[in-house]
Amino acid sequence: MTVANAPALDDAALESMGGDCCDIGAAAIMASTGAAQPQSIDITTIADPAAFVRDTSDGSHSLAMFVDNLQCAACIRSIERGLRALPGVTEARVNMSTRRVAVEWRGDETSGQEIARTVASLGYPVAPFNPVHIQQSKTAEQRRLLAALAVAGFAAGNVMLLSVSVWSGLVTDMGPATRDMFHWISALIALPAVAFSGQPFFRSAFTVLKTGRMNMDVPISLAVILASAMSLHQTFLGREHAYFDAAIGLVFFLLIGRYLDFQARAKARETAEHLVGLSAVAATVIDENGQRRAIPASDVTAGLSVFVAAGDRVPVDGEVVEGRSDLDTSLVTGETLPRDVAPGAGVYAGTLNLTAPLTIRATADGEHTLLAEIVRLIEHAEQGRARFVRIADRAARVYAPAVHILALATFLGWWLSGLAPLEVSVLHAVAVLIITCPCALGLAVPAAQVIASGVLFRRGILVKSGDAFERLAEIDTVVFDKTGTLTTGDLALSNSEDISPEDLNLAITLAGHSNHPLSRALARSDQASNGVSNDTALNVSEYPGRGLQGSIGGKDVRLGSRAWCNADLSSQGADDSPELWLKVGEAAPVRFQFIDQPRADARVVIENIKALGLKVMLLSGDRNSVAGKMAEKLGIEEWRGECLPTDKIDILETLQSDGRKVAMIGDGLNDAPALAAGHASISPAGAADVAQTAADFIFQGDKLEPVLAAIRVARRTHALVKQNIAIAVGYNIFAVPIAVLGFASPLVAAVAMSSSSLLVTLNALRLRMMKMV
Repeated sequence: MTVANAPALDDAALESMGGDCCDIGAAAIMASTGAAQPQSIDITTIADPAAFVRDTSDGSHSLAMFVDNLQCAACIRSIERGLRALPGVTEARVNMSTRRVAVEWRGDETSGQEIARTVASLGYPVAPFNPVHIQQSKTAEQRRLLAALAVAGFAAGNVMLLSVSVWSGLVTDMGPATRDMFHWISALIALPAVAFSGQPFFRSAFTVLKTGRMNMDVPISLAVILASAMSLHQTFLGREHAYFDAAIGLVFFLLIGRYLDFQARAKARETAEHLVGLSAVAATVIDENGQRRAIPASDVTAGLSVFVAAGDRVPVDGEVVEGRSDLDTSLVTGETLPRDVAPGAGVYAGTLNLTAPLTIRATADGEHTLLAEIVRLIEHAEQGRARFVRIADRAARVYAPAVHILALATFLGWWLSGLAPLEVSVLHAVAVLIITCPCALGLAVPAAQVIASGVLFRRGILVKSGDAFERLAEIDTVVFDKTGTLTTGDLALSNSEDISPEDLNLAITLAGHSNHPLSRALARSDQASNGVSNDTALNVSEYPGRGLQGSIGGKDVRLGSRAWCNADLSSQGADDSPELWLKVGEAAPVRFQFIDQPRADARVVIENIKALGLKVMLLSGDRNSVAGKMAEKLGIEEWRGECLPTDKIDILETLQSDGRKVAMIGDGLNDAPALAAGHASISPAGAADVAQTAADFIFQGDKLEPVLAAIRVARRTHALVKQNIAIAVGYNIFAVPIAVLGFASPLVAAVAMSSSSLLVTLNALRLRMMKMV
């Protein structure tokens, strides 16, 4: 099953991330999403993965598992690095969007149990992959965040009231005993609340410290603990000032930021999660005795008969063998009208059976269905990293240590210089620890890419490469192939008005006896329903390479090539268009002329591409006369016909040597080298498999508009990434000195840090409001 055979797509998403555990992407998302964190894992509680291992004929094995507590690029890097260190493992890939880890290995040195144990030992619970787990984990995270937020909010409100009383008493007649009592009451409220509500930070920090790593939950946890400990110390000594309000308020505002950002990022990646959710969990198979039994959809193999009741989702790709119904394919194809299916029709996993039961014969198992293929494409895309992400990764290796050094320097500078007492110096250091969290910088690129991928997915465009947006945004030249790209690839009869109804009906009937492309084009023409009623009297025979022959009313009837029908070169129509000829008895041959229709919106799309300031070219392997006519019809000034694959490569290299950045749009086997050579590449879903492999984007449907949409979204995404990075850098340039100089309290720092990450995510969400036309 390949995407070439699949209908247009509707939904999905993609998230491109990478880096080390102490990198900016890791720190940002760990600090901005929080919620569920790794807990101690008892590997004996994990279901035996051996039942879920898939073996192949070449001796390799594969296993897909659901991974919980997956928060960031650092998690991905840690899991993949740990798995690839196992003997025999050839591939380990973690999908951030679907929380799926896919592992491939050879031989018997490694087992499914060892793979599960390795992931769990890193602090990430695993379970058999099931789309239900995705929603369950998401719901559990949301509940934990809300519970922590509620407790922190309640405690912060009450402690703040007590603090106001203390502050008011300091300027009136409140005695030390009353003040100390209020401090102890504040401690009794704040400390348990900090211990409970701070768990998202503490667990994350503890997990990474156990493995000798760091993330930005470490300084956040350190800041909260320092503020709480210092306040308790001040209370024990009966000092005038305690800072329980700052400690619990800090946790409260950090949790607000995490929850809001959790919701925003969940919205951004909901398309990818929804795509996996289309898969049915169970399938009803019909055995040899006609009995029905339910089995996991993943256990269905090609050739099995599957019963699909009305209202159920089709569990696997297959072919209808019994029944007739309407299928809702909107979630897969984007089509709003149901599709009528009858015996012989192909159906796809994830579509919804609406009106009547169906029996289908499975043509692909769970790992080779349309949905599985799309998920693999998404996972492949997540391995690529854009230039901005790579730069952030390199800078992030020293970021976490730098934060602690800066906080220590702030504390020592204020305390040793005598500018502030110990407790105030600690508060300044706490503010530095909080405000320097690089959430905004880490989210700058992934947030925009995830949302952009979802926007394109809903328009039937698959993004296959992590840096595809960046490269497509940089192009200044678009080179099109003709057949199957600018055109539909389906030949159509173009001169039916010049042919008598009798000859047309007779030719259509003859054409129904052949699988030749021109015969099929004639048989499916608009007049195809008017064929000769008694076609059995024709006694049609086919002569390969020449045409069809039959008889009607005692007359010899032929349909085929010019020579087969004895039409000399001086006969009507001597151009290069594809043709069939019909000869009935001694009558003059009649020509049937065909054209390869351009996509309905091709000319408009090309005009709009030009309006973006891009140069447009046509490179075709077709004859010069045909390529020239198509170029003229679509308004393309620069074109070349009769191009071999090497010619296309040479032309692209010449353009690139002149400083041009070229996007290649093609579909054929001969286009694959040019697609790989382009700065960016786009291919239709009907393209050859090798062309799809080489392309950065794959678009579905009969229109060319997705090409224009991809270019516009890529440009907008690139602009938003730059804006996000400017926001993040500007925030740090402005906020860090303020905290170091003592002008920001820990509460202000928490609000500033949370606001910066939210601002970046909300800025990226503007892509959803983008107009495509």
